[in-house]
Amino acid sequence: MSSHKHPSKPQPEPKPEGEERRTLILTGASRGIGHATVKRFSSAGWRVITCSRHPFPEDCPWFAGPEDHIQVDLANPADTARAVAEMRSRLPHGKLHALVNNAGISPKGKMGARMTTLSTPMEVWQQVFEVNFFAAFRLAVGLREELEAAKGAIVNVTSIAGSRVLPFAGSAYASSKAALAALTREMAADFGPLGVRVNAIAPGEIDTAILSPGTDKIVQQIPLRRLGLPEEVAKAVYYLCTEQSSYVTGAELHVNGGQHV
Repeated sequence: MSSHKHPSKPQPEPKPEGEERRTLILTGASRGIGHATVKRFSSAGWRVITCSRHPFPEDCPWFAGPEDHIQVDLANPADTARAVAEMRSRLPHGKLHALVNNAGISPKGKMGARMTTLSTPMEVWQQVFEVNFFAAFRLAVGLREELEAAKGAIVNVTSIAGSRVLPFAGSAYASSKAALAALTREMAADFGPLGVRVNAIAPGEIDTAILSPGTDKIVQQIPLRRLGLPEEVAKAVYYLCTEQSSYVTGAELHVNGGQHV
């Protein structure tokens, strides 16, 4: 990151005297929902350790630095294991207050076509599940001790596609998100006795780069008649990571303007 301050960077709120600074680890931080989540937590004074396939951007728009970024290929189990070890080494007090599993891939066919159960190669299924499902499990289990020490929270980002067939979401993507929702329930039961809450956010049509051409036609079927904003999802994630949701676990929160009704 360049040494001069970028005028749009949100500065963190001052931490009350004697209060421990909280730490978030976020995957898929480089754009869209992840990007907005970084800004939401940073502005509240959290330390945010970001993870993505890309190196730390020099024009980083949030208050952070390369020392709080980990480049990792979540499709590679060995690299994910390396990243977990690096994450643990960056938590000197052995505490992690929140883990947000936001990274996800949604492969498309030719001309952006939906990839169905009949057209998706097995290697694509494996890649999608490694990134969208297994990586979340590997990170949560790998950081178990740090989460337990902080009585932290885990938020898995699922999707409305995990509960219904949509015209753009591919079969592998949708299936991986449905599996992640089920994993969220299982993890809530298993991590609960450790004092760690586990919930999920299921976004609908959010105005990000992952949207497919033609999404505007779906807007008329959404009760609020508009796309969601990444910032609106980030606010829901923040809620599930803070004391405001201290008795909420095993839940999947729909952030979709009523599209699921």
